Amino acid sequence: MRIGVAVLALAAIASGCTQGGGDRVTPAGGQQPLDAPAARALDSYASRLRAAHAARVAAARHWGLRKVPFTAPQAPARKPRVRTREGFEVDGHRRLDLPPVFTTVPTRDKVVFLTIDDGAEKDPAFLRMMSDLEIPYSAFLSGYLVKDDHRYFERMQSRGVVLNNHTLRHRYLRNLPYGVQQREICGMQGFLERRYGTRPTLFRPPYGSYDGATLRAAKSCGIEYVPLWNQEVFPDHWEYREGDRALRPGDIVLTHFRGRGQWKGTMPDMIRRFLNKVTAEGYAVGRLEDYL
Repeated sequence: MRIGVAVLALAAIASGCTQGGGDRVTPAGGQQPLDAPAARALDSYASRLRAAHAARVAAARHWGLRKVPFTAPQAPARKPRVRTREGFEVDGHRRLDLPPVFTTVPTRDKVVFLTIDDGAEKDPAFLRMMSDLEIPYSAFLSGYLVKDDHRYFERMQSRGVVLNNHTLRHRYLRNLPYGVQQREICGMQGFLERRYGTRPTLFRPPYGSYDGATLRAAKSCGIEYVPLWNQEVFPDHWEYREGDRALRPGDIVLTHFRGRGQWKGTMPDMIRRFLNKVTAEGYAVGRLEDYL
């Protein structure tokens, strides 16, 4: 759409060019004339848009997508108010002002959010694919899986991906003592700060399992949000939380850093399935942190 607007504007400018060969360009419609430098700047902008679109078309073709993915809208200036999903509360949730637990972000934007857990697979083709296609995603990392290849996640972070908390050792937290849970969560906060210079505000409990102690510990460690998921994508199928098996605006989609050793395919295979579906249904992929 932006390319079309720029091209139409250029056509209007061209149709009103003065005949005297001066350095002024008169747009159609009786508007104020533009200096030639302004017209050249507009032409340059349109050229950049065309080149960016051509690059996305080429990347989609290279990675075997059926269609070019939609570009997400700009981050909302006014963030949605996120509440804990009904049935996901713990005792004292509101009274203690514990982080909200949710599977969907309330928005009218036709976007979904891709989140990727743990860090076991370090596939360089996945990084290239996501960079080529300019698809945002959020990583939820476990320390014991990350520490054998820090640089892989440094490259990810350098491309704008937020590295979030998924505990140190990926333990099943529910019913563990508060102190154990706090060490798992706060310990990962410290790990991420030392290694990557960041203390995230998003935390996902392993297996999506938590209790009141989990959320109290998370809050004590600086966590503000606990996003779970509404769908999960694999290279060969999808799984749904809702019975109607439908995508909705703001849905959070889970997947994992996995490869052929655990899956029937690679991470690029999984991304291909994900993008083909969301694009066919008219959705763009947004950046979760932009909505929180």
